[in-house]
Parts: sequence; C-alpha cells; structure tokens
Amino acid sequence: MSNKLFDLTGKTALVTGSSRGLGRAMAEGLAEAGAAIVLNGVDRARLAEAAAQMRAQGFTVHEACFDVTDEAAIVAAFARFDAEGLAIDILVNNAGIQFRKPMLELATEDWRRVIETNLTSAFVIGREAARRMVARKAGKIVNIGSLMSGLGRATVAPYTAAKGGIKLLTQAMTAEWAEHGVQANAIGPGYMLTDMNQPLIDNQAFNAWVVGRTPSRRWGRPEELVGACVFLSSAASDYVSGQIIYVDGGMTAII
Repeated sequence: MSNKLFDLTGKTALVTGSSRGLGRAMAEGLAEAGAAIVLNGVDRARLAEAAAQMRAQGFTVHEACFDVTDEAAIVAAFARFDAEGLAIDILVNNAGIQFRKPMLELATEDWRRVIETNLTSAFVIGREAARRMVARKAGKIVNIGSLMSGLGRATVAPYTAAKGGIKLLTQAMTAEWAEHGVQANAIGPGYMLTDMNQPLIDNQAFNAWVVGRTPSRRWGRPEELVGACVFLSSAASDYVSGQIIYVDGGMTAII
C-alpha cells in the first residue's frame, strides 16, 4: 500500500530548469518513481544532452526548450503539449537565478530580472498548468522556494523577496485551486552543492559558516530533495496543500 502511494506511473511531470542541478536531480527522482518527464531549459544543446542521458537510463523524456520569463513562449509550449496529447499532471517550478549585490548598489533592472525569473515565472507557468489541472480535477504543483522563503540575508534582496513570494504564491494557489483537486506545495532547500553555489562553496569563510550554522554540519546534496519532491507529487500528499517543507539540514530549526 505504501509503495502505491508514491507510485507516479502514468503521470507526466514538467520540471523547469531541469537540464542540470537541483532540477535535474528532481527530474531523475520523479522518473525513478515512474513519471514521464518534460525537461526544460534555455540551452537547447544542454537540454538535449540531459534528455539523452536520461533516456539511456530507460526513462521516458520529452524536451521543452523555452525561457521561463517569456510568457508567449510558455503559452505556446502548453499549446504544443495540448496538441501532442501531453497532459502535465505534475509541475515543479524550479527555474531560478541568483544575483548578489548590496541593495544600495542594486540596479532596478537586476531586481526585476531576479523577480521575473524566480517568482513571476512560477505564477505564469503555474497558471497555464493549473488551467488544465482544474479542468481535469487533479494536479500537483511543487514550487521551489529556499531558506530565504522565511529568512533574510545581506546582498541577496531580490532573491529573498522572490523566494518569500514563492511561499505566499503557493498559499494563494491553494486558496483558489485546492477545491478543484490541485495541491500546491513548496520545498525550501538549504545550502546545496550546486553550480550556482560553487563560489560560496569555494569561499573558505562562507563554507565554514554554512557547516557551523547547519545542525547537520554539511551542505545538502541535490538528490536529497528527491524524497520531498516525490512525496508532494504523489497520492501520498493528496490532503497536503499550501505547505513549505524545508530540506535544510535543520538550519531553520535553530537560532
């Protein structure tokens, strides 16, 4: 019985920003649980390579090359899914960027770029997916937040604002869509070993701070998001909505 609750056989999951990093790890985890995967990215060659590698593992993989900040491209992608008979049962809003600069030096265009990529894209893609999910009376949306969904940190103001917004966007999705059988939840990763964080990993002082501040005394690994992602994408979470699960080695649990 417990295994069936987490079985995603027959489901299709769109994971944005999934040609590498956290998105790739979650896409592979969903595929291992039985889902067909729609990989997304803006680099067509890297996307094709990731898809080929996953197909070689025996997974069913589709490719959707579009920029998550391009609303017209998003609408066109969902129109293509409709035309191909590809129903998105699970959406993982993972695509995101980081930009570090003190607020007194932060240009408005850089603020907007981070907000558009990390927050507005989750709304637009979530809306397009939910239009189909609501009609089918079923669907799962997993928004990727951050430690910064509930905590501030110097030099990353737009990222913090966007990830705080992800938490409340998830609750707004729940307020409007839960009655239609669509569960929206979020995952808040802690400090993870990713390409985006490599400059921080290489910074001895910052690395020591992360290890010292995290009760688990280490950085997280991308594959450690898979369990939460599969849970929130599966029947096991059918009465869970509007929540954020922090996968952070305990960092948000202590002062």
